[in-house]
Amino acid sequence: MGQITDLVRRKRLNMHLMTSFSRRLNVAIYRGNQAGVGLIEVLIAVLVLSIGFLGMAALQSKALSNNNSAMVRSIGTIASYSILDAMRVDQTGVEAGDYDGFSVTVPTTWADPGDCSGLGKGGALTKANQNQWCDDLGSLMGPGTKGDITANGGGNYTITITFNDERATGGSASQTMITRAKL
Repeated sequence: MGQITDLVRRKRLNMHLMTSFSRRLNVAIYRGNQAGVGLIEVLIAVLVLSIGFLGMAALQSKALSNNNSAMVRSIGTIASYSILDAMRVDQTGVEAGDYDGFSVTVPTTWADPGDCSGLGKGGALTKANQNQWCDDLGSLMGPGTKGDITANGGGNYTITITFNDERATGGSASQTMITRAKL
């Protein structure tokens, strides 16, 4: 019985050694085929990162153009309220109808404030307000911007500003803002 037990122990030991040797051999074979990161894997990783960085750059560019467009729209709102406040101060010009139907287009040759001088109708204060509004539109919104003032009766006025907004994503070149107010 001692010999059979001895024989079983040897077989078990041999099996264990063979399995252990086989595992070591497999590990050695795999290590022999690849000793680090392959060049293809590195190139793919660089490609994926490059595409990601390009996407982030495009996102930043779109965000900046849309932010610029929003700023121009805010300036247009401020310009609308500016002429309305000037009209509140110049009640004589308003009662004379000097602001009703006033339309101004900032000259495409506009370069500096004062290039709108000579525009407008009515008294000195009315002309000064209208010329200042044209200069504001030119300096803040750019040449080619158009402003219209329309009286709707009962002291109600509509201020319409049309400007170039091709900076915005998907925006058309011409955008219109309308502000309605009562003096």
